[in-house]
Amino acid sequence: MIDHFGEAVAATYDRNSAERFEPELVASTVDVLAELAGAGRALELGIGTGRIALPLAARGVPVHGIELSTAMLARLRAKPGGAEIGVTVGDFASTRVAGEFALAYLVFNTIMNLTTQDAQVACFRAVADQLTPGGCFAVEVIVPELRKLPAGQTVLPFGLGPDRWARSDYNPATQAAPATTWTSRRARTGASRSISPCRRRIRYAEQAISVSSVHSQGRRQRAPRGPSC
Repeated sequence: MIDHFGEAVAATYDRNSAERFEPELVASTVDVLAELAGAGRALELGIGTGRIALPLAARGVPVHGIELSTAMLARLRAKPGGAEIGVTVGDFASTRVAGEFALAYLVFNTIMNLTTQDAQVACFRAVADQLTPGGCFAVEVIVPELRKLPAGQTVLPFGLGPDRWARSDYNPATQAAPATTWTSRRARTGASRSISPCRRRIRYAEQAISVSSVHSQGRRQRAPRGPSC
């Protein structure tokens, strides 16, 4: 797995993803995860800067994270409560953590950072090995907007704003969906511009159902609706 979240991305990640930090959105996500975890432990794959892990831990759920980017991890550690959350540095497709978990979860399309079928299957296998009987693997992903693509077009814009815009490049055959974000900010000292490319891979509903069925082993599962990543 390639680390797409180095220092240049981590330094502005929370600011550039401000809409994902809206209190109502965070609270609703944490509500669902806290219910799924119950009295057990939770494992976040790609814990990042702690957007969900910190409020979930504040609810009393013991949270452990896996994170490849040391730059993102440094931002988590700098936040109140961040030093108390255990984190294992590594690729969440293959990294195992000691003990078992009632809940493992991926939020904000993180599963798409695994850019091959083998890596995504390995992720499900690793999670299955770490869940308690009856445990749950929750995955939050976008529904790829493939139906919006006219014949011959592969590019769709998203996240358009006065100082930030982005595009996804879809290849339905290979399932590659790299995204590129351009950011331009002006301050008293002048203009600041950045380009953040990110490799991603979508997953179709049939594939998600097949993989989750193979690795469920008595764990709870719910089939996705429509195309999923």
